[in-house]
Amino acid sequence: MKFTPDYTVVYSDDDIVVLNKRSGLLIAADRYDIDAPRLDLFVEKEFGRVFAVHRIDKDTSGVIVYARNADAHRELSMQFEKREVEKTYHCLINGRPLWQTLHVDLPLQPDGDARHRTVVNKNFGKQAVTDFRLLGACGPYSWIEAKPKTGRTHQIRVHLAANGLCIVCDPLYSGNQKPIRLSELKKKWHGDEYEEQPLLSRLALHAYQLTITHPKTQERMTFTAPYPKDMDATRKQLAKLYDVDPLAPPDSETEE
Repeated sequence: MKFTPDYTVVYSDDDIVVLNKRSGLLIAADRYDIDAPRLDLFVEKEFGRVFAVHRIDKDTSGVIVYARNADAHRELSMQFEKREVEKTYHCLINGRPLWQTLHVDLPLQPDGDARHRTVVNKNFGKQAVTDFRLLGACGPYSWIEAKPKTGRTHQIRVHLAANGLCIVCDPLYSGNQKPIRLSELKKKWHGDEYEEQPLLSRLALHAYQLTITHPKTQERMTFTAPYPKDMDATRKQLAKLYDVDPLAPPDSETEE
C-alpha cells in the first residue's frame, strides 16, 4: 500500500501556515468522532501551537490555513466571518450537468437528519450561496469548479445534490459510491482485474485555491494546493481519453 503524507506545506511564516491536507483528516476537534486523526495535532509537532480559522470536510483534500498567534487568529477569523476570503474547489461528479454555470442560493441546516447530514431547509436553514462552473465533461464524469460564498457544513455537496448531481464516491450524499477504475474507462485494458487498484476511491472534492489578506502585511495572497496523487492520476487518465483537463488554461490544448 502506497504511503500518503498527511500534509505538505504550501507556505509558512511567523503568522500563518498554509497546508495541502490529505483526504480523511479532520482539521480540528470533532464532537462526533473525538478519536479521529486530526491535522492540527500533526501540524503542531512541526510548527508549535496553531489556531483553526476555517474548516474543510474531513473527506475533502486540499488547502487549509492556520494562524500561528492570537493576532493572526483574530484577523483571519474576521476575514472569514465577513466573507472576504475567496475559496475555489474542484470536484469530479457523476454525469454531466445541462449548464455551463450555476448560481445556487439555498439555505442549509446542519445535522438535519439521522445521519448528521446537512439539509436544505428554507424555514430554519442559514443562507448558503455557491457558484458552480463546468470545467469539462469526460465520458461518464464531469469536472466542476465550485466557489462557495458562505461556509456551511457540506455546502458544495448539498448544493450539487439539490440540483440532481453527486460527487464521485461521496459516502453521504450519493447513492453511487462506485470507485473509478481504469479497466472500466479503457476499452483495451490488459491488467489483472483481481489485482487492480482503483484510480480514485474517496470523495472527489479538493480545496484547490484560497485567497486571503495576510494578517500582518495586509498583502492579498493566493495559495494553490496541487491535486493529490489519486485525483491527479484520474485527471491524467481522463484527459488522455477525453481530451479534457480541468487544470489546462482556458482555450488551450490538452496535454498528452
